[in-house]
Amino acid sequence: MSVTAPQGFEAAGVVAGLKSTGKPDVAVVVNRGPRKVGAAVFTSNRSKANPIIWSQEVVKDGVVEAVVLNSGGANCFTGAFGFQTSHLTAEHAADLLGVSAGDVVVCSTGLIGSGDEVFRGKVLAGVEAAVGQLSADGGQAAAEAIMTTDTVAKTVAVTRSGWTIGGMAKGAGMLAPGLATMLVVLTTDAELDAAEAHALLLRATGQTFDRLDSDGCMSTNDQVTLLANGASGIRPDLDEFAAALTELSDELARMLQDDAEGASHAISIEVVHAQDEQDAVEVGRAVARNNLFKAAIFGNDPNWGRVLAAIGTTAAVFDPYDVDVWMNGVRVCTAGGPDRPREEVDLTPRATHVLIDLKAGEAAATIRTNDLTHDYVHENSAYAS
Repeated sequence: MSVTAPQGFEAAGVVAGLKSTGKPDVAVVVNRGPRKVGAAVFTSNRSKANPIIWSQEVVKDGVVEAVVLNSGGANCFTGAFGFQTSHLTAEHAADLLGVSAGDVVVCSTGLIGSGDEVFRGKVLAGVEAAVGQLSADGGQAAAEAIMTTDTVAKTVAVTRSGWTIGGMAKGAGMLAPGLATMLVVLTTDAELDAAEAHALLLRATGQTFDRLDSDGCMSTNDQVTLLANGASGIRPDLDEFAAALTELSDELARMLQDDAEGASHAISIEVVHAQDEQDAVEVGRAVARNNLFKAAIFGNDPNWGRVLAAIGTTAAVFDPYDVDVWMNGVRVCTAGGPDRPREEVDLTPRATHVLIDLKAGEAAATIRTNDLTHDYVHENSAYAS
């Protein structure tokens, strides 16, 4: 059910001492071939961590042999020393695996500013230990090793027409587009070339991970990597593969949303009848980032006025006085005015669905978010403690 579900992949997760909890914190995922195709998408934050800067260069030729990941330290804003750490990490993994360092992607997650000599030594030792434990059964251990504030490991796999896609993800807060505060590794034994892998990954992330907007805060370390090795011997129908990759990515995004820090509601904001998809996304995101709306949902208050106020800040095409809003199946607003009584809306379930009908076209999109809670504030006020 993880990155080792497809043929030809091995993984491991080990304890390197980066976390004070003594839990696994270094993972390695290796593509054993026969093909070594790799593609990735990265955070659009201009402030990028050293592993992102390294990995952006690695994927340019479309070849990736392995991915090394650590939790317990972001290695971000650690200067030239930090970039050298990412470089040394890739070199050490490459030496152990007998591959080129320029084909090893590096990912880190944790506290920004962490990444000293002790950190470097533990990461390098962890890489050596993980390579020594690589196996086709190591996917779950790898998924556990990349957790930070996550409460559960996030893994999934889908099989179609003789080929399989597997995936693991880390993330529980700072979930905002471009991508989220996430590390994701996707693997497949289908036959793809580098251009296809890149295009399909962009398509899938654009409809899933990029529409997860937990708290509007963009990370410095976000990365989603797709490895393809052709071990199944099957070249997939690309439309079928795209659908499967999007399905798998959507399930991982749902898991990330459901595990968001301190959240008591997982909110799906569905925007329908928009003039175009861009408008639908913009409207959904405006609501997802509105703290007054998120606080209302935390208080089980179906305050639809906050929805209309939020969408009014967008440039989307619609008439504010012709918008309908549903909350958990109850139309609380019609044509920009009150409809059913608030008392009819039950917001006590964790799953919360908000439907916004713009009546401006035929496009639609759904943005995932969470409510704003006391626990979220507390957890993030003490994150560095």
